Amino acid sequence: MSVTPDRRAAAVAAAALLLVTIIGTMSNNIINVPLRRVAADFDQPVSYAVLCVSAFTLMLAISLPLTGWLGDRLGRKRVLVGSLALMSVAQVAAALAPNLPFLIVTRAVQGLACSAIPPLVMGILMVVYPESRGRLMGAWAAANGVGQAIGPPVGGVLAEYFGWRSVFVLVAVLSVIALVVIQATVPHLAPRASHFHVAGAVMLTLGAGLVLLGATMLSQPSVPLWLDMAIALAGVALLGGFIKVSLGNPRALIPLRLIAEVRFFRSCFAAFAQMFLLGTSLVAIPLVLTGPMHLSYSRAGIFFFILPVVMAVSAPAVGRLSEHGSPRMVLRIGLSLMVVTGVLTALVVRGLQPTVTAVAGCLLLTGAAMAMVQTPAATGATRSPAGAHGAALGLFNLTRFAGMTAGAAWVAILTPFDGRAAMFAGAAVVAALALVVSFVGVSPQREPVSTLA
Repeated sequence: MSVTPDRRAAAVAAAALLLVTIIGTMSNNIINVPLRRVAADFDQPVSYAVLCVSAFTLMLAISLPLTGWLGDRLGRKRVLVGSLALMSVAQVAAALAPNLPFLIVTRAVQGLACSAIPPLVMGILMVVYPESRGRLMGAWAAANGVGQAIGPPVGGVLAEYFGWRSVFVLVAVLSVIALVVIQATVPHLAPRASHFHVAGAVMLTLGAGLVLLGATMLSQPSVPLWLDMAIALAGVALLGGFIKVSLGNPRALIPLRLIAEVRFFRSCFAAFAQMFLLGTSLVAIPLVLTGPMHLSYSRAGIFFFILPVVMAVSAPAVGRLSEHGSPRMVLRIGLSLMVVTGVLTALVVRGLQPTVTAVAGCLLLTGAAMAMVQTPAATGATRSPAGAHGAALGLFNLTRFAGMTAGAAWVAILTPFDGRAAMFAGAAVVAALALVVSFVGVSPQREPVSTLA
């Protein structure tokens, strides 16, 4: 399947798709800065309010393979437009939330709607610009960075002057605008035959969901530890069942040989580590800024702007470097920097009142490190044989957002114990493991330009 619109039409379509990526990413983190105010308004602890973050990323993560498959089956543009419509409705519902449980549910629906964006945007962009995948993924990574950049400061400023509910009104309006632009500019992509194995799809979705839910619930003291462990182990068992029913199955949702291919496997592991650090930073840093550093919500949001802006600015250069150089080497440098920045940030935030300069330096280094991982990881995933399958791209993005969910859960677990240093030390350990995995296996020699790692 290929679409070859003229150069101007292709540029407009790509810009519209990148706009959707920004909106989806912004929706994920726009509530992070005013979490303390949300908790106070509903008279609930901050650790409970953190579920507003976890619910979004949890539902997004577990739905990614299915929405990726759905895009192949029904048409990527059609499913993307439908997801934006659902996103708009869920944002309005969140703005009207009467209590915290209702808000958490609406955030989960937002995550479901947003789950169509990463795999479908990646898939459509590859059709619009099939000739320069490295630069393409650099642009996509930059759009993610822009979304991360504007989410916290916009959320902080709106919460400061108009109340936290206004952040959802803004995203609802932007989602409607994006829906109209996508409908008008993105070329129609015909659906294609795509296998759907019901048992495998159920096991993958429920398994991933239960593992992430178990990790998320660890932060809630009202949930017994034995129940957390039982939920997580049930998820692991279901994922094992998915592997079993998919082995040698011609109708498997995702052929296992594609998942096991070396570029795809290493890309997924690196993406998980990158998003674990990002999830940790997105929740922990705003809490540090509005807690020990005593910054207002608006000032905290603007200050946090440093990290995602560096990610966005660095992404195009990293994309060009990955396109013309060695993506695997770029990936390893980025993972190494993530280890360093995790350790440095742990040392900085352990103080009773971290200095503005020290925290800013950590955010700069973190943004550069994550940009050097995100782009080559996405390039490797799309260049692997799995990149042609919507469900596989969904699985790659599931891995990414599972990392973010795990990072947010890690922060929630340690928040009652004031374990700020341990939060970032844990992220450094995950990055170190991903660095080790980047040396595993030999990339296919028949496609040297596509060697990710």
